[in-house]
Amino acid sequence: MEIDGGLAIKAETENGHTHTRITAARLRELVERIGGAGDRFLVLQRIPDIPDVFAQVWHEEGGDYRLEHRIGDDVFSGTNLADPARVAALLTGWARQEPGWDAGAAWEPVGLGPEQQVPELPDDVREQVEERVRLRLRCGYDSRRTLTEIAEEYLVDGDVRPVSRAQAARLVDRLWLIRLTEQESWQGVTDPERLTRAFGTLEASGITARENFACCRGCGMAEIGAERADARGFVFFHDQSTEHAADGHGLALYYGGFDGSEGTTAAVGHEVVAALGAAGLSTQWDGDPGRAITVTPLDWRRRLVG
Repeated sequence: MEIDGGLAIKAETENGHTHTRITAARLRELVERIGGAGDRFLVLQRIPDIPDVFAQVWHEEGGDYRLEHRIGDDVFSGTNLADPARVAALLTGWARQEPGWDAGAAWEPVGLGPEQQVPELPDDVREQVEERVRLRLRCGYDSRRTLTEIAEEYLVDGDVRPVSRAQAARLVDRLWLIRLTEQESWQGVTDPERLTRAFGTLEASGITARENFACCRGCGMAEIGAERADARGFVFFHDQSTEHAADGHGLALYYGGFDGSEGTTAAVGHEVVAALGAAGLSTQWDGDPGRAITVTPLDWRRRLVG
């Protein structure tokens, strides 16, 4: 499957870089690159991420490529290959979900080890953690890994840890799959996708535009300068604003000019409003550079990536 020329996958490398919706040519470049110290593997997930569905490849210079893929509890297979072009072709077929993509390779089962027994959470604990995870799922920016960390840490009190890592992961995977089913019914372009388009337009015009940036307004204003590059100004919304939007309210945007002047801030504000309008979103703003721009009404349905 491909979106706007890019494969519907996210690739993570050992050196900590993430590559989202890359082309088949870029995927081949990554495969051919790995092998050196600190850069020996790729892990690929689908977009949206599906629990226990992934492909991965390991390579050290001078050795074969170890390619593995997993589909739930039923299939976990691996093969050794010498040709990186063949590895890249197989991964591209996997990414596109082509029938018979894995044909012609000598696959062998990969052992999963004994199944871990995970005790059920008490109802009161489960309900509290589920409420928190559901909100974060509605926000739509967190990966399954991040959500698992949130679920594990949410009710920690000193040395008391009511939710184990395994319990958190199982709860998150269950709620994640429910959310994936919900979003299958969404038709057309969603408001968060319109917002992303508007932010892309602003970024291209010289305004640093960041979604779900920092935890609050104060931290965002303090940290946005590090994102500046050669931008004239900035616009962002923070984590708390995202939760507010996900709960059915408007979305507050904070903006300004990097020169600190009211004139530049007001000009950036007008550019932000124009870009949002061109993307099909409505705003409330009186032109005062000291006031946030509110995107409203807003139907917050952000598709999960993972």
